Formats: sequence, C-alpha cells, structure tokens
Amino acid sequence: MKLKTQIIGFSMKSCLQYSVLLPAMLISAGCSKNAVDIQKPEIHLDIDGAFPRNCDTIYFDRPFVIRMLLSDNVQLGAYSISFHHNFDHHSHTTEINTCELEPLKNPVRPYTFINDFLIPDGLSNYEIELPMLIPSRTTEGLFDDGDYHFYISVTDKEGWTTQKGLSIKLRYPKP
Repeated sequence: MKLKTQIIGFSMKSCLQYSVLLPAMLISAGCSKNAVDIQKPEIHLDIDGAFPRNCDTIYFDRPFVIRMLLSDNVQLGAYSISFHHNFDHHSHTTEINTCELEPLKNPVRPYTFINDFLIPDGLSNYEIELPMLIPSRTTEGLFDDGDYHFYISVTDKEGWTTQKGLSIKLRYPKP
C-alpha cells in the first residue's frame, strides 16, 4: 500500500504541500519590488500643439518649438532628435499616411542635426518644448531645401527605446 502513495520519491503529503507552496512562492516573487521593466516608452503626437507632425513644413530662419509628450510606465531616461535629408526617398517613417515627395535629387548642402537630451531623473512623463531655429546657410552657402526626415528616439531607464520617423519639408520662407 505504501508504494501507491508515492510519486517519484514524493509522498502524496509532500506533493500536496508543494502544490500549495509553489504557486504562493511564484506569486510573491512576482510582487517583488525588483520587477523588471519590459515596457517600451511612448512618444505622443496627439497632444494639443504637437509639432512637428508627419508632412509638416519647417522654414529656415524662422523659430519653431518642437513639442510632444514622452511617457514610460516606470522612468524615462533620455531622448534624441535628428533632421536629415530624404532626397533619395528612403524611409523610416513610422506614420501611416504618406507625404507627397519632390523629385529625386542629389544633395549639395543638406542640413543635418543630431542631438541627445537627458530627461530629469524620476519622471515617467516629460513634455518636450524645445525652441529651435534652423539656419538657412553655412559658411559655404545655402542649405538644400526639400524633403527631410525628423527622427525622435526616447529611451527609458531600463534601456527600452521607441522611435518615430516623420517626413517633413524644410523650406525657405516666401518673401
């Protein structure tokens, strides 16, 4: 009779104890304060006054404000912004709607901007309000106008990253 109550070296009493203890241990481990953050941060372009959005135009020598909301379930870390030409019609657009593109062209003096920004510690929401002005020229001459990409990337403290690529136009203001 003793053999019938043993399962692979465990008595029925031991199996019953483990079947109660194991789920309790797993539940308490899941409630640990050291839980791993596995959620990516978010970039919100749906806030009032968000800029730029896909297909927007930015004018050389005219000030504008980059405005969007960044959020994370735990804590944000940093973000980066870049502008680069899209004269060859490559794509990293993350938006559904497409923008009308100009004919292909070879860059002569394309505008390029890349910069990283730290987000103050402890924040899970951060609204970017970054004043900018894109100059129209360098010492060598005028920048090329036309199709460009605005690219933003946000990283949370755990290292998860989210990107948005927007198609924009850089133009000279009309006199």
